[in-house]
Amino acid sequence: MPKTYKIPKEEAAKAKEAREHVHDKQADKRLRAVQLRSEGKTNKEIAELLETSSDMISRWVSAYAKGGVDALLPKKGGGRPRHMSHEEEETFLENYKKQAEQGRMIEVSAIKAAYEAKVGHSIGGSQIYYVLQRHGWRKIMPRSKHPNKASDEEIASSKKLTLESES
Repeated sequence: MPKTYKIPKEEAAKAKEAREHVHDKQADKRLRAVQLRSEGKTNKEIAELLETSSDMISRWVSAYAKGGVDALLPKKGGGRPRHMSHEEEETFLENYKKQAEQGRMIEVSAIKAAYEAKVGHSIGGSQIYYVLQRHGWRKIMPRSKHPNKASDEEIASSKKLTLESES
């Protein structure tokens, strides 16, 4: 027969306090299940109230009994770990920022090569753009010519017209 956990009132008070600070609906639901369990309700009754299965209620109560409030809160993480902290990235980009402020053109390929040298391995193509975006950098590229610029023939013919009209 499965183990039935009894939740003392002091533990239920911790769950109630955690519910006041949690913004995740699922975590709130799990903590409410623990509260209801401390009030003496069965898994089946709690499952009907929270519209879930009694097996799930059993898992939540068990997790709470073994790990406390933290076992029911959402887990942090996901994604790839960064190679440098935010401060290290900021220090790394400081030299390039000074160059940009002096009006020099900076190529992402140069930043990427230096970043790879610093971390000791190659990185994905878009990763350096994520680093730059985190620090408020934008991709600005000077255009070779104005898109509405007249052709050389039009410019030459207009110069002829202005010269003729002046004489």
